[in-house]
Amino acid sequence: MQHRFWGLLWRLIGWLDNQHYQAPASATSESIDWWRVLPFVLLHIALISLFWVGWSPFAVIFAVMMYLVRMFAITGFYHRYFAHKTFQTSRAGQFVFALIGATAVQRGPLWWASHHRSHHVHADQPQDIHSPHQHGFVWSHLGWFLSHANFNTQLERVRELTRFRELCWLDRFDSLVPIALAASIYGLGELLSAYAPGLHTNGWQLLVWGFVVSTIALYHATFCINSLAHVWGSRRYATRDQSRNNWLIAIFTLGEGWHNNHHHYPGTVRQGFYWWEVDLTYYGLQLLAALGLIWNLKQVPIEVRNQHAGKGH
Repeated sequence: MQHRFWGLLWRLIGWLDNQHYQAPASATSESIDWWRVLPFVLLHIALISLFWVGWSPFAVIFAVMMYLVRMFAITGFYHRYFAHKTFQTSRAGQFVFALIGATAVQRGPLWWASHHRSHHVHADQPQDIHSPHQHGFVWSHLGWFLSHANFNTQLERVRELTRFRELCWLDRFDSLVPIALAASIYGLGELLSAYAPGLHTNGWQLLVWGFVVSTIALYHATFCINSLAHVWGSRRYATRDQSRNNWLIAIFTLGEGWHNNHHHYPGTVRQGFYWWEVDLTYYGLQLLAALGLIWNLKQVPIEVRNQHAGKGH
């Protein structure tokens, strides 16, 4: 009994401290770590609570705002900054961006950037861990990050980021930020219930809408880049992978749906190459640049943008 208690305690610690994670010897490249991803499963099950907490206009608007802010954090900070270094900022700004990105519950900045860089190296090849053409749609959409094999950060791909202790700490304890966010949302809901009853919300309702609903929507919109954006859409550029441009995905992901553009030239801060390709993340980053918070935004060279235009399939 004591042995089982300490084993359970160690696993609970593993939820909070990624350094204690060890894949079992029997784990394969496609085996799911059901214990470690239990919170992800429970988050989806928690949608049932909508029948009990109900809704209010404020709770729905709050959920949309939480979705948009955290989607921008993933697309603008985790993706375009940490994974591709398409602009510069201060060390303090870098940490704040990483902290906001961690609220999206998509692991730490080093983990996210390292796996994404690996994707670009092996895009739609057998080594690409979330290619729908190599591993199937379901695995590319969500199976890959639930597995034992892909839990650890690929530190060799983010060496320049590992010199920042605060980023390493955030990557190690990535679950603490979402926990703090969820607690804060619940507290806000309780305060509004007491001091602004006209909003008709409370702690549980705001938690479910502002955290559970918005996080799940954020999950699957982001996952669509790995799955749908490699099978559905148009190809302006004949890249070596099967990346696609999809305006609908671009709307929900604030510009990430211009995925064929991105794979053609990953080093630019802008993924909508033409004025009619709406890229809300780029517009937001331009605003941050105007405020002096970021600088040296890398643009796509005209000759690169026009290269092989129209020759995709």
